Amino acid sequence: MAQKSVAVLDIRSTEVTVFVGERGVNDTFVFKASRTESYGGYEDGVFYKEEEGEKDGKISDAILRAISAVEQVCGERIRMLYVGVPGVFTKVVAKEQDIGFPKKRKIVQKDLDALVAAGTEQIKGFRYMRASSMIYVTNDKQRVIDPIGISTAGLTGCISYFYCSEYFCSTVEDALKGLKINVRYLPTQFAMATYLIPSETRDECALFLDAGSLASSLSIVLGNGIMAQESFGSGKVHVALLVMERLNVPYEVALTLLHRANLFAKQEEREEKLQILYRGEAYEFSPALLAEAVAEGLDGICEKAEEFLEGFDERELDCKPLFVSGEGLSDIRGAIEHISKRLNRLLEPVAPNLPYYNKPAMSSRVALLDMACEDNRKSGFFHRIFNGFGG
Repeated sequence: MAQKSVAVLDIRSTEVTVFVGERGVNDTFVFKASRTESYGGYEDGVFYKEEEGEKDGKISDAILRAISAVEQVCGERIRMLYVGVPGVFTKVVAKEQDIGFPKKRKIVQKDLDALVAAGTEQIKGFRYMRASSMIYVTNDKQRVIDPIGISTAGLTGCISYFYCSEYFCSTVEDALKGLKINVRYLPTQFAMATYLIPSETRDECALFLDAGSLASSLSIVLGNGIMAQESFGSGKVHVALLVMERLNVPYEVALTLLHRANLFAKQEEREEKLQILYRGEAYEFSPALLAEAVAEGLDGICEKAEEFLEGFDERELDCKPLFVSGEGLSDIRGAIEHISKRLNRLLEPVAPNLPYYNKPAMSSRVALLDMACEDNRKSGFFHRIFNGFGG
């Protein structure tokens, strides 16, 4: 196994994926092994089955199954695991930090490290993950993304600090107990936003929606950081539940019907009656009623987004497009257009620009692999030797 390979655990709201990969040529990635396992999901920052003590659907069991399968394919033990932390378990603290000098001089990396370190704090119930800069301002009011080499007598940094809930950390670490695997935590939505949205767009501020199955997260992105982030329990599953209720069909049928929905179908198409076969049984449905139920479910996501954005200056965000990714909306025809009309904002679907992985559902995996590879590269030659693959 090549020393530059990393092992990553991507935790989405209804499934986990463990994979081993490395950076390839021309900004591509090589996936050497991957395994996805379903589990019970989470709500309000708590994993369902883990708390209830049930045997089926526990995230700990799903993680262990995925790790075991990947290790068998690789023929080698995982020693270091990069774990993506979903938005509902992530706390983002944005703050300004200042540093001054007796006289004007060039900024070096140690200055930035000291500036960031001064803003790190202990937050009860959370564990520090990392920090990243949004923008820097010199004492002569010059705004820069990278101030290294600039001469100034003082510097102000707008910094994003990312924290992971102790509950999440303990759940993952308890699952890995006895495996002798070291863990590093990565903020998933931050990784996705910085990977999927071009840097020149982020420098002017951007909005990013990670639409999931049970939960979604909305972020205000600036430069290489996050100004603010909100996670809410609304996604593809909630839309399916509404379809189940309105059309009086089983949940599995409602989930399948999401692929048949078309929110902007022609009138004659909406009026006809259709059938769907599921496990040998036929279910009749009205495309018009299906579209109405799906639209109502999507409105739930819109309402949460509107509530979050109301707390910020409309003049700053009014003309900004909303970049969208994740598995929650990609299979529903017309979902992007409906949300765009409801929010009165341009929506831009984004996904990895890679063959086979160019799907919104793959965004978190590729983005976490990108961040893990970069962290691994920075960790140093000797660290990789002593930790084997994944380190």
